Amino acid sequence: MVRIDRVTTRGGDGGETSLGDGSRVAKDDARIEAIGCVDEANAAIGLLRLHVGPDHDAMLGRIQNDLFDLGADLCVPGAGGDRLRLTDAPSTRLEAEVAAMNASLPPLTSFVLPGGTAAAAHAHLARTTVRRAERALVRLAGEAVLNPALLRYLNRLSDHLFVLGRVLNAGQDVLWVPGANR
Repeated sequence: MVRIDRVTTRGGDGGETSLGDGSRVAKDDARIEAIGCVDEANAAIGLLRLHVGPDHDAMLGRIQNDLFDLGADLCVPGAGGDRLRLTDAPSTRLEAEVAAMNASLPPLTSFVLPGGTAAAAHAHLARTTVRRAERALVRLAGEAVLNPALLRYLNRLSDHLFVLGRVLNAGQDVLWVPGANR
């Protein structure tokens, strides 16, 4: 369990921050950018939770905990963080949830515009935020060795949020119509 006695430490006033292994890095380091993007995705899901019922809320709560685990994996690079490594079990759970949600939806006949209900719009916003986190992890993976389960998880999560958005629109997708505004 993490214990935080002080929030204001002044340790980052010079533009650096600490990783979980105690090393100091610049706040614009690719690892910190990735951690920040994951945190932003988690906050977007927190906002989405305000617009869903209890079943989806519980599912999204598990996802938020997964994202904290993913952030912990990122925060402690190298062998020192082995005990924090994300496994593929959360990705497998997401795949099963996507399949279950998708089974009740009509097949897609066009691209879906983000929107519809407030809940669906928030799901789509969370999805695009997860995609940004995924891009940040891909950039980081070009510089450092990462647990491959992290990218798999974010990729599955964006699919999950897309399908959840469709569910939250009760299958009444807002479809893209090519040239509709010409």
